[in-house]
Amino acid sequence: MLKDAALLQLALGREALRHDLTLKDASAYNVQWRGAEPVFIDVGSFERLRPGEPWAGYRQFCMLYLYPLMLQAYRGVPYHAWLRGAIDGIAPPEARALLPRLRRGVLSHVILHARLEARYAATGGREVKRELKRAGFGKELLDANLRRLEKLVRRLEYKPGRTAWTEYGATNTYSDEQASRKAEFVRAAAARRPGALTWDLGCNDGTYSRVAAEHADHVVAIDADHATVDGLYRALRGRRDILPLVMSITDPSPDLGWRGAERASLERRGTPDLALALALVHHVVITGNVPVASFLDWVHALDCALVIEFPDREDPMVQRLLSGKTETANPDYDSEPFERALGERFEVERTERLGTRTLYEARPRT
Repeated sequence: MLKDAALLQLALGREALRHDLTLKDASAYNVQWRGAEPVFIDVGSFERLRPGEPWAGYRQFCMLYLYPLMLQAYRGVPYHAWLRGAIDGIAPPEARALLPRLRRGVLSHVILHARLEARYAATGGREVKRELKRAGFGKELLDANLRRLEKLVRRLEYKPGRTAWTEYGATNTYSDEQASRKAEFVRAAAARRPGALTWDLGCNDGTYSRVAAEHADHVVAIDADHATVDGLYRALRGRRDILPLVMSITDPSPDLGWRGAERASLERRGTPDLALALALVHHVVITGNVPVASFLDWVHALDCALVIEFPDREDPMVQRLLSGKTETANPDYDSEPFERALGERFEVERTERLGTRTLYEARPRT
């Protein structure tokens, strides 16, 4: 997704030059998403091209697009924590310390960039602009630089390989008949709320995001596994009704920037009308050590209808998660305390037992 956003930014920059315009900045936040389709939203970024001046958005493009993509492609290190921890992205000196010197683009866009920043730090870039102007830094050179950046970005590949979750859809404990019943359960719940915004929490390969999308205007499909979400995005690319996001429910995106108001946290971006929590609660409670009641409090605070799946303690995945813990760990993770906590916060409208797992459709109590 970040790569597609970067290519859109560069394509717009090159098109702007044909009309004697330029983009004065290159914030990754200027590209938002209509489902799995990138959309540039900051019309105010366009301004008249001033002869002899470099692209003002180059540094920002490097920090918020190029360096994160290089970090993932060259080091195999996910960039999410870096971008979440610094609203301006990865600075050139940081990138120089992180990235291998001999890989494509590192010398020119990282090492030399960091040296130039250090050299001209006292002048605030004014001396750089003067030198570029004297050297005849014109529109043709700007276009050539954007074209080279575009070529570099296209070559940066994320190769996630297999994780515990990329094959989960084919290896879970459901039979084909049970999987079909589960899909029908979700479909019926979504059909009762047509046109709604749905969150699919722990979406995995997006199977139930697609089912919910049959009756929803928009589905936000959230999972903590980067490889799985990347695969889902590639499958959805261009589709406008499902937005895939990499995010852990136990550690969601926070408010960022000045007074925490520049970039909104997950819950402030728009709460759902329906939340799917399928094959999720055992990971939140057992792996994340979040009490059952606390997790249900959070979902209840969303004030939305809920489809939640509870695997009991005999479920193979639950036993696997509990295998590394003591016998007294997670005493609240059992069917009876779960149903009691759920009933205190939600009115359960429908249930269905599928092997070692139970599906619940519920609406919040007021």
